[in-house]
Amino acid sequence: MDTLLLLKAAVMGVVEGLTEFLPISSTGHLILAGSLLGFADAKAKVFDIAIQTGAIGAVVIVYWHKIWGTLVALPSSRSAQRFALNVLIAFLPAVVLGLLFGEAIKAHLFTAPVVAATFILGAFVILWAERRPPSAARVQSVDDMTPLDALKVGLAQCAAMIPGTSRSGATIIGGMLLGLSRQTATDFSFFLAIPTLIGAGVYSLYKERALLSWADAPLFGVGLLLSFVSAWICVRWLLRYIANHSFVPFAWYRIVFGLIVLLTWSMGWVAWAD
Repeated sequence: MDTLLLLKAAVMGVVEGLTEFLPISSTGHLILAGSLLGFADAKAKVFDIAIQTGAIGAVVIVYWHKIWGTLVALPSSRSAQRFALNVLIAFLPAVVLGLLFGEAIKAHLFTAPVVAATFILGAFVILWAERRPPSAARVQSVDDMTPLDALKVGLAQCAAMIPGTSRSGATIIGGMLLGLSRQTATDFSFFLAIPTLIGAGVYSLYKERALLSWADAPLFGVGLLLSFVSAWICVRWLLRYIANHSFVPFAWYRIVFGLIVLLTWSMGWVAWAD
């Protein structure tokens, strides 16, 4: 396989892993990185979704004790059953809306101006959420969440169907606005990512299987591996970061990044591909 193509796959894998769990939109970064690298055809779009499963591997490792403990206790523990049910409830809105509107969103919203605009709008939501008067969170652990809490977070996740919004940003900030502690909102966002991203990856690979062949295995392998490694580093760092910091720096990053994209697009300095 072309060495340059493998290098592009490696760069995209690192971009995915570093941005998937931060509130800065991995999809937006992948769209823009793909445009700069000339890696934005139909196969590349399948690749972008598929390598998300590599990032999920990092979450599984970091939260392995909780995941394994839940699976083992599932037949007999009401707490484990409630947690698993909450993840399922939160997962379902994205499934329903994705099947109904996914193709239309991809056809009309996966563009540089939309990504840049949602980068900036999302930043203002983060700034507003972080600057509200502090109050005691109602929910201090994922095990204390109710099915209604899970449904609300799942509905918040649907906002991330618009590229540039950020799935993790929508679920973490949405969870905090709904009364979850910062740690709880982050933890549940990571758990919810497991079925959401695996489901999206499997569905995309199956639907676009005619575009793929065994010759593409090295390409996807490199992307998955780099996505996993960079996501593992990022998740471990983020869990330490949120203990004593807010998400305000990410909001300012979103604003600056969004303005740069809008400027380069409007001036024609960069030929951003859809």
